Amino acid sequence: MTEWLNMWKNYVNFSDRTNLRGYWMAFAVNFVASMILGTIASMNPALLVLCSLYGLASFLPGLGIAIRRLRDAGKGWANIFWVFLPLIGTIIIIILLCKPSIAEDGVPVV
Repeated sequence: MTEWLNMWKNYVNFSDRTNLRGYWMAFAVNFVASMILGTIASMNPALLVLCSLYGLASFLPGLGIAIRRLRDAGKGWANIFWVFLPLIGTIIIIILLCKPSIAEDGVPVV
């Protein structure tokens, strides 16, 4: 939960780094929150606005943490544009986000 809160606190921070665990834990909590809101919205269509607002609000923090994760893996921020390629782009971005962290001196962190 701490990583998810950090995602929201650093939502416009595109220059720092986010480690592998920090990214995937924030992603998992965000995914579960979206699924819960989606399930609630499917039971009561009037709450669909709530689900849509959460998705819209979590876009910028999600983008920020993904760019920080790419920087931590030694990749440039421009690699985020792989997501615009259908299917293969999603696979490429997942592979890049799963890469190990690279220290400031270029050595992989174990």
